[in-house]
Amino acid sequence: MTTNPWLVPVTTLRRSLGNRREEHRYGRVGELRVGDTIVGSGAEVEADAILDSVDGGVEVTATVAAPWASECRRCLKPVTGVLRAQVREMYRPRGFGEQTDDDDETYPLGGEQLDLGPLVRDAILLELPIAPLCRPDCRGLCPTCGADLNEGPCGCPPPAGDPRWQVLDRLRDPSEPSE
Repeated sequence: MTTNPWLVPVTTLRRSLGNRREEHRYGRVGELRVGDTIVGSGAEVEADAILDSVDGGVEVTATVAAPWASECRRCLKPVTGVLRAQVREMYRPRGFGEQTDDDDETYPLGGEQLDLGPLVRDAILLELPIAPLCRPDCRGLCPTCGADLNEGPCGCPPPAGDPRWQVLDRLRDPSEPSE
């Protein structure tokens, strides 16, 4: 039987306002994907959280860390990294049969346990890079021959200018005779 690593007992925490507890949790959250960037289903995700008992529920301040993999948006080489997300969210108990509306910005506090899983998943999905680079100065691929420009220039001639911009190009270069 496997236990959910994201469930945190909060019975003693909620006994009085102002109680605080630190939690370090790690586990898997399943595969998460934004575009071509992925956190694999077997990836170990960490959450360092501080839980505070406040009026109306439990406030959670956490740092979430997860490894990700993708490909560079310019040169298409594999890219990996570790995202770190700072979150601060509220968990609020729901009454029996109480419906949540779409505008409710709190996580449900069910019974005597708080589930960090949805918070961790949301934090990861919001922080995953959509179009990562292998390095900030990546030059990408030549649009003509496909050569990796990070390894050096290719033998292709420079692209011809768009004829629709010729008049403006002459304004930029005063050495050219005007018509």
